[in-house]
Amino acid sequence: MYWVWMLIVSLIAGIIFGPLARLVLPGKQNISLGWTILGGGIGAFIGGLIAKVLGVKDTPGPDWIQYLIQIVCAAIVVAIISARNSNKAKA
Repeated sequence: MYWVWMLIVSLIAGIIFGPLARLVLPGKQNISLGWTILGGGIGAFIGGLIAKVLGVKDTPGPDWIQYLIQIVCAAIVVAIISARNSNKAKA
């Protein structure tokens, strides 16, 4: 049940982390809002897993390090999706 809950929370976090990821990426990303949110959710999920492995998820109060890891992962996923979509457009 933990994994299902983490997946749901990650997709909700994608609404916030996806656009934040686009803000930290240089240049223009030619992807839709849906892909941005989905990429942010995937990045938040992966970042949450990384934070859990590193042990930063079990801290009292806000988990700022976890959020930072999730935003970085979201930026990577959004950049990959953007690059993939721009390569499709050129072909």
